[in-house]
Amino acid sequence: MLVGVPKEIKNQESRVGLTPASVKELVLRGHQVLVQKNAGAAIGLTDAMYEASGASMVEGASEIFARADMIVKVKEPQPQECAMLRKDQILYTYLHLAPDPEQTRALVQSGAVCIAYETITGPNGGLPLLAPMSEVAGRMSIQAGAAHLEKSKGGMGLLLGGVPGVAPGHIAIIGAGVVGTNALQMAVGIGARVTILDKNIDRLRQLDLVYGNRIATMYSNAHSIEEAVLDADLVIGGVLVPGAAAPKLVTKAMISRMKQGAVVVDVAIDQGGCFETSHATTHEQPTYVVDGVVHYCVANMPGAVARTSTFALNNATIGHAIALADKGWQKAMKANPHLKNGLNVCQGHVTYEAVAHGLGYNYVDADSLLG
Repeated sequence: MLVGVPKEIKNQESRVGLTPASVKELVLRGHQVLVQKNAGAAIGLTDAMYEASGASMVEGASEIFARADMIVKVKEPQPQECAMLRKDQILYTYLHLAPDPEQTRALVQSGAVCIAYETITGPNGGLPLLAPMSEVAGRMSIQAGAAHLEKSKGGMGLLLGGVPGVAPGHIAIIGAGVVGTNALQMAVGIGARVTILDKNIDRLRQLDLVYGNRIATMYSNAHSIEEAVLDADLVIGGVLVPGAAAPKLVTKAMISRMKQGAVVVDVAIDQGGCFETSHATTHEQPTYVVDGVVHYCVANMPGAVARTSTFALNNATIGHAIALADKGWQKAMKANPHLKNGLNVCQGHVTYEAVAHGLGYNYVDADSLLG
């Protein structure tokens, strides 16, 4: 198979779909790989490294989209990239379609086979291709929140860890999944007072066993969320409904009653965000203020640490990339139902139920397209 890796063009996005090591894995199996020049240069992955791994370097993305059987990316295709996709071409990347009707429409019109990292499941449950970026974003959320609590960044001027004689700040983390757990680890590490909320009592019990009286766990409902949010200096939103739009758990009314200069970090923004006042921002302009509360809603948070993120992502994605290249998408999905769960749009149909229902498309079961 001819595999193509274009340079990412989303604002401030320096990650790359395949590392030189991943390219080598594909080449050793007899596949050809085209990589756009300078695709990984920003994170120290030079064209020479790719060539040494067996890739062919090409000047423009248009040639890659025109020639490749499978496109491997990191972020969702931008409008000009959607326009270059063709019928039956495989697109393997993050998509986050539920809050993005324009992208969904463009992918449906393309006729391409669009596989979303974020909905591929694992044999033991979970979302193994989303997990590494959720780990990165969860850890980054505390860094970002701490930085924007500084007065110069618009915050109240609070040091989360406190100092002797001055109480630490309070961090409320909504969701105890991969994002929330990694945020919790960082929050405890800096010495903040931490409350974590979730509906899964077993998960809260596990965290209580690990962290004991260093944290407070709360069952998540409208009352407990409001209570925690109003007391917090920093709120992390880390909820996820796989493939679907994130639920709006923190209302505009709650935001209006928060402390002036408090910060909210919406890690769920790729799926529409879990704060009613959220809208996506970029690393270039990461924040805005609503009712005196600083909102950090960067849609590609791991892009800020693009080198770490690229290697972590490739560790998770390369196995399925090899399967798709070796077998083709239909045979690969017949052999692996977890990979099949990643099929979101295929040959003009929406094949992920939550996306179809959320955006008003007829849902077509993936099995009906596997031949």
